[in-house]
Amino acid sequence: MYPILYSFRRCPFAMRARLAISYANTRVEIREVLLKDKPIQLLEISAKATVPVLQLESAAVVDESLDIMRWALGQQDLDHWLDGIEQQQPLIEYCDVSFKYWLDKYKYADRHPEYTMLYYREQCGEFLAELESRLQKTDYLCADKMRLADAAIFPFIRQFAHVDKNWFFQTDYCHLQKWLHGQLDSALFQSIMIKQRAWSVEHEQVLFPQ
Repeated sequence: MYPILYSFRRCPFAMRARLAISYANTRVEIREVLLKDKPIQLLEISAKATVPVLQLESAAVVDESLDIMRWALGQQDLDHWLDGIEQQQPLIEYCDVSFKYWLDKYKYADRHPEYTMLYYREQCGEFLAELESRLQKTDYLCADKMRLADAAIFPFIRQFAHVDKNWFFQTDYCHLQKWLHGQLDSALFQSIMIKQRAWSVEHEQVLFPQ
């Protein structure tokens, strides 16, 4: 019996949950969800019905990605991702609230015709500039080693960069680009992006990390 993680491969919130679980080497049963056809088992345990959702062996449910990350790090945190968490937390909150708000409008600018795509991208710039400034001083966002903030924020910077790769990689965010490439090329990221078929009750159990 393992905890059950409902996930979606490309969702940044699910990505960061999987990053922490894989880093902690804590085995869960992973269930890949089709967002347009969510399984009843997910709907029964989470009113939000959005991934990621973790159902523990005790039947308790954790349905916030950061809480899932903290749960995983509570199992094992060999490289001390939680060190200096008081300094990391404001940066993560800024990402999740302000940056994510503008990122969604930038990515789906056609759905938000109140302003232009360029305007939405400019609103994202304050956060990008903050990250660039930090990375000029340290190899990672809050230290010279990977911390929780890096794993929590990286999937959203990846998403931002993918909206217009040519533009992003021609900007002056040189340190941010290097950091992003490091995350993308890491064995940890590769370990969480293995494709899974959509889960069905008839399928055999799939464990993660593999």
